[in-house]
Amino acid sequence: MRYLLWRLAVFIAVCVPPVVWLHKAWILDLGPDPGKALVDLFGLGTLVLLLITLAMTPLQRVTGWAGWVIVRRQLGLWCFTYAVLHMLGYGFFILGFDWAQLGVELVKRPYIIVGSLAFVGLLVLAVTSNRYSQRRLGAKWKKLHRLVYPILGLGLLHMLWIVRADLKEWAIYAGIGSVLLVLRIPVIAGHIPRLSGKTSSRCNKSLN
Repeated sequence: MRYLLWRLAVFIAVCVPPVVWLHKAWILDLGPDPGKALVDLFGLGTLVLLLITLAMTPLQRVTGWAGWVIVRRQLGLWCFTYAVLHMLGYGFFILGFDWAQLGVELVKRPYIIVGSLAFVGLLVLAVTSNRYSQRRLGAKWKKLHRLVYPILGLGLLHMLWIVRADLKEWAIYAGIGSVLLVLRIPVIAGHIPRLSGKTSSRCNKSLN
């Protein structure tokens, strides 16, 4: 109950963008091809949420506030939800659910294979994000969830392949991702300065 309002605020914040995007698509405010625009928006939203999820642990270490890692699982599941909507949008708006066309698309656009691998990785993390999986897998659970790092790399490669003509926006996301990964290196993580000396012991146990 302590963090109920915080969880609710995060839930609402993550729900708002899809509602806004769908409304804009409905009123034809997403350009000449609203379907493709939706696919792109959900893809970008997936990457942004993945970066935000990875930022929770460094933020907890810096501030000592437990609330960051409390919502980490919630954000991870929302990241997967956006990825599902991205895939469904691609299947509906781009392929028209013509799966025979998928083989042609894979040959013409190999970045789809990269994105699919990232999606499979997110699926594995989502399915095993519950406490039951944590108990069953034990120490292997943390090793499995380090898949988030290659998933981030695949996601950035997927985006790079799509926006080759304009690398400015991609460079921003890649830079943020690189910083977040560097902050995970134990030697560096141990020297992150704290804004607060009070750190929840429960959160320390939950860190990757």
